[in-house]
Amino acid sequence: MADNWVMQMDEVPTYVPGIPYQENDNAEATNESSAPLDNVLPDDILERILALLPVASIFRAGAVCKRWNHVVNSERFLLSFTTELSPQKPWYFMFTGNEDPVGFAYDPILRKWHGFDLPCIEATNWFVASSFGLVCFMDNDTRTRLFVCNPITKDWTQLLPPPDGIFPDYSALSVSVDRRTHDYTVTLVKTKQVPGDFQQWNLSIHIYDSDMRSWMSPAEEVLVGWRGGDESIICDGVLYCLIYSTAVVGSSETRHALIMYELQSRSSHVSFLQNLIHVPCSLTCGRLMNLNEKLVMVGGIGKPDRPDIIKGIGIWELHKSEWREVSRMPHRYFQGFGEFDDVFASSGTDDLVYIQSYGAPALLVFDMNQKQWKWAIKCPVTKRFPLQLFTGFSFEPRLEVNP
Repeated sequence: MADNWVMQMDEVPTYVPGIPYQENDNAEATNESSAPLDNVLPDDILERILALLPVASIFRAGAVCKRWNHVVNSERFLLSFTTELSPQKPWYFMFTGNEDPVGFAYDPILRKWHGFDLPCIEATNWFVASSFGLVCFMDNDTRTRLFVCNPITKDWTQLLPPPDGIFPDYSALSVSVDRRTHDYTVTLVKTKQVPGDFQQWNLSIHIYDSDMRSWMSPAEEVLVGWRGGDESIICDGVLYCLIYSTAVVGSSETRHALIMYELQSRSSHVSFLQNLIHVPCSLTCGRLMNLNEKLVMVGGIGKPDRPDIIKGIGIWELHKSEWREVSRMPHRYFQGFGEFDDVFASSGTDDLVYIQSYGAPALLVFDMNQKQWKWAIKCPVTKRFPLQLFTGFSFEPRLEVNP
């Protein structure tokens, strides 16, 4: 476990190609009257300038000279590395193996893929959630091993096992980081079928508070006709969870819906189905994300006569209890994926939405502000066998937040 982040002089992280700074003892003396500009800049000004760089460029800057290396490793620099001064676009980590959690991270600012090692995670089928520079992992075998880490600094911590040792049929993991205090909340929504009754499912909410370093389980309800799944998100203090109809596939309007829970209330007197929010159209799958404290859903649009067959992809934003369509993927991009499954990977942060087919390493990016679709630079990996799967997740690269 890394207690402190230190950018070493003699190493450059694997995801940033470059050569570490080495002082040249044989270099000819330079003209003293032409001192470099950075030599006359005070440290605080230089810190503010370097903090404007993309994260990958900051690592490179630390290899330029001794002074820059000292500056980017200073505690004061991390304090200046704030959201307002150093906004960062979210990266997308793509797993390139079916089992081993290896892969590449896409940097949308530099438009490059970086070789990248993730801490803690041991398999690609682990649950993943992210928020403001922190990523939460949970193993899929026991669903009791949870880790929170900063993938950039490699600092990490292991959480206490969640309460209620019952192994659920479905689990949904979420995390939310306070951008001011850096405290974080982890939620785990467990769903288990009532024995002998496919129409009834027990759904429980478990909340971890990093400040208290403990779990609590404030809410539980038996859903009739609905079950939980593996999709949830925390947005503006509210936990949203996508649920699925247990009825026979038919009418598209009742296949998916959204339930919500106010995290601050910690109330046990709730009825999840009382304030049910239905999805805007027939969906083959739905992916929830928090974009600047606005709930956004990316969904596979099903055919009217065959709601389980995907015909396109849409993006919607929730306003109170009403969905508003943001955009639909142009058909040329939909076709560009080749064979597209009814389910797919999608996640986003800030103002970017990433969409990826499980069957290929192609990555499509949608900019919420510009309403623009574009392909990411091709990932440096090729499909080696027909059943090779690709998936991933987005996270915000930050230096100043640690678990």
